[in-house]
Amino acid sequence: MYNVLEARNNLSRLIADVESGVEVTIARRGVPVARIVPFDATEPTRSAFATWLAENPLTPELTRPVEEIETIVAENRVAGA
Repeated sequence: MYNVLEARNNLSRLIADVESGVEVTIARRGVPVARIVPFDATEPTRSAFATWLAENPLTPELTRPVEEIETIVAENRVAGA
């Protein structure tokens, strides 16, 4: 585990470690806040989702009115507070 300053000062080394398959954890004040992992080219990307969405467009029966969505978001914010 590296603290933020160590990570910043050793970024090239951290990237080399990740390229060799090592996962790197970065901490702030001893608390893990980020993880650098090897890139997985087989994972779907945003463009893959955009392609899927183009092939599977939303239909009116699958969509909800904006007011309903805003109500759900507001309820979730209150529940998470």
